[in-house]
Amino acid sequence: MIPRALRQALGVDGGAEVEIGLNGDRIEIEVPATPMRLKRHEHGAVAVADRDMPRLTTEMVRDTLEDVRC
Repeated sequence: MIPRALRQALGVDGGAEVEIGLNGDRIEIEVPATPMRLKRHEHGAVAVADRDMPRLTTEMVRDTLEDVRC
């Protein structure tokens, strides 16, 4: 069981799949990449997830941009 604060930091819900491994004397937890496929669109190709994904909100995009800029 992964504590709620750590799940929130990873951005995963309870019951979500994670990858757990050892690196020396450390336990590492990673969120696996979402399986995607390319689908033809009238203006090119778009990536489509192979599972249901939550709708992105403006706040989620803003938070992600702030995280990667640091």
